[in-house]
Amino acid sequence: MIEKEVAEIRRRFKPDKNNIAKIRGCYVSEKKEIMSEFTQSVSMLSLEESEMLFKLLKKTLSGALGKNLNDITFSTQQVSDSEEHKLLMKLRETELTDDEAVHNLYEKIIQSYITDDNYLILLACDVYDIPTRTKNDEILDDASEEVFTYFLCSICPVKLTRAGLGFFALDNSFRNIGADMAVNAPEIGFMFPAFDDRSTNIYNALYYTRSASENHEETAEAIFNTKIPMPATEQKETFRSLLAETAEEERSYEFVQAVHDNLSEMIEEHKNSKRPEPLILGKKDVKRVLESCGATENDMKLFDEKYDVSFGEQAEIRPQNIIDPKQFEVKTPDVTIKVNPEKSYMLETKMIDGIKYIMIRAEEGVEVNGVSILFPKTE
Repeated sequence: MIEKEVAEIRRRFKPDKNNIAKIRGCYVSEKKEIMSEFTQSVSMLSLEESEMLFKLLKKTLSGALGKNLNDITFSTQQVSDSEEHKLLMKLRETELTDDEAVHNLYEKIIQSYITDDNYLILLACDVYDIPTRTKNDEILDDASEEVFTYFLCSICPVKLTRAGLGFFALDNSFRNIGADMAVNAPEIGFMFPAFDDRSTNIYNALYYTRSASENHEETAEAIFNTKIPMPATEQKETFRSLLAETAEEERSYEFVQAVHDNLSEMIEEHKNSKRPEPLILGKKDVKRVLESCGATENDMKLFDEKYDVSFGEQAEIRPQNIIDPKQFEVKTPDVTIKVNPEKSYMLETKMIDGIKYIMIRAEEGVEVNGVSILFPKTE
């Protein structure tokens, strides 16, 4: 799915925009026991309650693609004959009314999801009569060619709030507000099937993780029975290690700076092109970047070996996950220097009298602890 398609589905999570009649779910203890099950009619909720509920569910479709939201791709074999795909299709086709299928999903999540909190598993099914979109990107609400039926699963921690002092304006009094259990934003979740090219794609699901450093791989594998991309934070650390291990002969400041600049330019060019497809690099693409920055033939041999071990031979990565185009950082054990990436040329490394230095060109506007300083005048 692309950003525009995710946004189109997200916009449905308002009381007057969707066809979600009921919310189904269960409350699970930290000991992996189902404490209660429920089916809540949305029409029985107040407007304020339904808005809060849909806002909570919508968070399962939030964040950045490739970081918080990842496409899950099923193989042809899985779609034609696999228990995991049959279960997802059963849940969709019955619009979450098949008790056996729902409990099967509960069990997969409960047995694999690792947490110290109590939590809710929330399920919602929506039927979307997809309006036609013209070549000029106009939506014709009265014209539709397909109905998209999908369901959303959200896993939300339930945590104890703090007791405190409250002020009640109606009677101008202070009173104690006791601790209570509150439903928090989803930790993980998914949508099935995917909404690709504004159409149903049963070969894909969209998997959500709130954290960029923890993807709850065990739960994803239990539901989808397939490998998922490593967390974005881990991708960044893996790339840094790969770069350090690969560029044994050319690991200079200038080389690392050039890699950062090249990847930043690719991100900027892709953004300006307004192409809807995300920018994704394969192994060959990363090799070309390193070679253009001065990596040696020896470096490339090491890269071939270590990329396969670190990411996997067929793995694809998003540049936004391995560098921050808005930040350039130079760090020693005692000092950290953060530089505008566009001004990284103002730093250089030098050896003076056998001692290594990081030199920073200082022009105007130099401050120390917020105080503007002057440089000694040269004789």
